[in-house]
This record gives sequence, structure tokens and C-alpha cells, in this order.
Amino acid sequence: MAVEKLSAEDLRDPDSVPPMSQAIPLGLQHVLAMFVSNFTPAIIIGLAAGFSFGSPDLVYLIQMCMLFAGIATLFQTVGFGPVGARLPIMQGTSFAFIPVMIPVVKTAGLGALFGGIVIGGLFHAFLGTVVARMRNLLPPLVTGLVVVSIGLALLPTGIKYAAGGVPLMGKPEFGGFDHWFLALVVIFVSLGLKFFARGMLSTAAILLGLIAGYLVAIPMGMVNFGNVAKASWFALPNPMNFGFEFNAAAIIGIMLISIVSAIETVGDISGVTKGGAGREATDKELSGGTFADGLGTALAGFFGALPNTSFSQNVGLIALTGVMSRIVVTLGAVFLIICGLVPKIGALISSMPIAVLGGGVVVMFGMVVSAGINMLSDVVWTRRNMVILAVALSVGLGLQAVPEALQHLPSTMKVLLSSGLLPVAFISIVLNAVLPEVDDKSAL
Repeated sequence: MAVEKLSAEDLRDPDSVPPMSQAIPLGLQHVLAMFVSNFTPAIIIGLAAGFSFGSPDLVYLIQMCMLFAGIATLFQTVGFGPVGARLPIMQGTSFAFIPVMIPVVKTAGLGALFGGIVIGGLFHAFLGTVVARMRNLLPPLVTGLVVVSIGLALLPTGIKYAAGGVPLMGKPEFGGFDHWFLALVVIFVSLGLKFFARGMLSTAAILLGLIAGYLVAIPMGMVNFGNVAKASWFALPNPMNFGFEFNAAAIIGIMLISIVSAIETVGDISGVTKGGAGREATDKELSGGTFADGLGTALAGFFGALPNTSFSQNVGLIALTGVMSRIVVTLGAVFLIICGLVPKIGALISSMPIAVLGGGVVVMFGMVVSAGINMLSDVVWTRRNMVILAVALSVGLGLQAVPEALQHLPSTMKVLLSSGLLPVAFISIVLNAVLPEVDDKSAL
């Protein structure tokens, strides 16, 4: 969407205020770009915790992820004290924590997970004091490996959902034509809009693909609106709604992924200032942005929402529209907060057939892998770097595929090492720091 009434200098100014006739649709565009990615982790974790589609607990979890994505975004755009980059940074629920959260939920429960999120969020906020000096620890080789491993670890979940869902595995209806048909409708509509449409239709391609699959599922008798009718029109968040426990595996896991998330936020802030203002981000902006990341996550966990992070797809929108105004993203945050206070919206989302969601997440998780590969394209492939990639991925994803290999370890270590992501991150960071640089680019 073009903005014509602002000067070039105003476009690059985060404090500029576009006319509301332009600011509101631009803000809505930011919400459409991240909406599906924001509520999807809530559904994944809710199903791992045993919630059924349309259940009040799943509705609440979706509702809180929308509400606190909006609040965390306000921390970034408006800010207070040292908190916030005061830039157009859109916050949302992070995919990066899912490989750690699933085993925690299955082994220790939701109370342990949310205790870990609160403590991990406070640790994440502390990283704001040192994050500018941490960037050298995570070069493209390490960050690319971590992002690739996130996507690869989640791909089986996407396929299970597209085939009908985890609860149906082993039953005749699992993998049935109805489920795959709905998933393929979502995939084809999403791809068609992404590559053959423009503007908001292209930006919200996956969201519109999910809506198409949802509408097709209604005459097929696969949608139950009973819980939507029962849901209230307004509800406030409940502190510690799912309990609160201190669990070592949850705390350590969330803290370790917070380091990766903090570096991702640094990259997003740098991308916003370069793409929108043509300058480098200041240390104050990097520090404030990381503070906002962590504080938003800690507050979310206290009320039963999942960890927050900056959303990279919205960074691309800044470069596309050329509008650096933080007022635009602030309006998007207000829209998310309103959605988070209306349980009927969460109930409507949670009534979506799992195969419809599966079609969307197959695309999204595949794009996570693609984003990691894109990061790795900047790596010079010496023997050293090939060995780091080989060992990190083999051990990390291998342990996730065969968790029984860890049966003699303490429960905390089993949860952490079977996540797939943490072993990949740890091994790649350590080997990158220890192995000497070599110039030989030939294959092994």
C-alpha cells in the first residue's frame, strides 16, 4: 500500500503520524501478516496439553496469545523507561520455543511451562543489558542451523495435523480423503494468493487460505459452532490461569532459547532501521527492544500466554511500504488487544478443523526451514563449517527422533536433549567457538 501524503523524511521517521485513513489500513496489514503465526503455537501447545478443539482452555490460550502479543507490541512501539525500541516492531508468539515447550507440557504439565516462561522472560529481559555484545556468538552458521532445526523439528507435527490430527493417529480416519482435501485447499489457495495476488491479498495469503479451508469444511460437516455460541463477548485475563510451578527443565529450556530469540530480535530491529530508515540500529534501540521482548514474555506467562518475540515478516512490510511510523504498528497492537479480550474470536479460531490448520502450518513450518537455509547461504562452506552443520543436525535431530536413547539420563536432561533444537544450538555454538578456522573449501 503506497503512502503519498508524507514526505520522504517523514516516511523514515518513527515518530511521524500518517493520516488515519492510511495508518489504520497499514496497521491492519501488519496484523494480517502475523495473525496466523501468532495463534498457531497456542493451538499446538494446547493440543499437546490434551485440550480438545473448541474447549474453554484452548479458547483462553488463543485469546491470551492475541492479547499479550498486542501488549508486548505496545512495549516496543510506545515503550517506557529502558523498555522498548520505540520502533515499528510487531511482537507475536514465537515458534522457536515450541520444540522445548511440547516435551515440557507432556512430562511436567502446563504449570511448569508457565513458570518457565515467566522466569525465562525475566532472563530474556536481562539479556537487554548485554545483547549488543552477544552478536558475535551467533554468526549466520549458528543462527541458520538453529532456524533450520526449528522448522525440521516441527514438520512432522504439520503432517499429522494435515492428516487429521494426533488424537486420530492409528485410527482408520487418520489420513482420510476429507482431511487431506481440506489441507490441500489451504495450501493451494495460500500459494495462489501469495504469488498471483497483490497488496493485502498477498500479505494475508495464509490467513485467507485458512478461511477458505474453514468455509469448505462447513458444508462437509466438519465444523462445530457450539462452543462459539457459548463463548462470552468479553473476558479479562486470569493470573496464573494454568498454575505456576518451578521446573528445572522448563526454566533452563526457555532461558536457552531466549538467547536465540534475543539475537533474532536484534536482527529484526536492525532490519527495520536499515529497510525503513537507511541507518544502523543504535545500542539503545537494541537494548530496549530486547527488554521489551523479555518483559512481554514474562507478563504473558503470568497470565497463561506463550513467549513473545519480534516478527520478521513484519520487518519485510516496513521495507515494502517504506513507512517507519510506530503509530501504524501501535494501531495494529490495539486491534490485537481488542481481539484478545473477546473470547468469541478465540472460540471461532479453535473451532477450525485440525486438517485446515495442518495445511497452513505445513506451509509455515516449511518457510521456517527456508528462512534458515537463506541464512546459511551467507556461510562460506569450508570443511570446518560442514562438520559443524553435520554434527549439530545429526545429533540434535537424531536424539529427537529416538528419545529412547536418553532413557538412562535424569528427566530434566531427557526433556532438554530430546527437544532437537537445544542440542543443535549448543553443539553449533560450542564447535563454532572451539574449532579453528580453515580455508579449505573442498568437500569432505
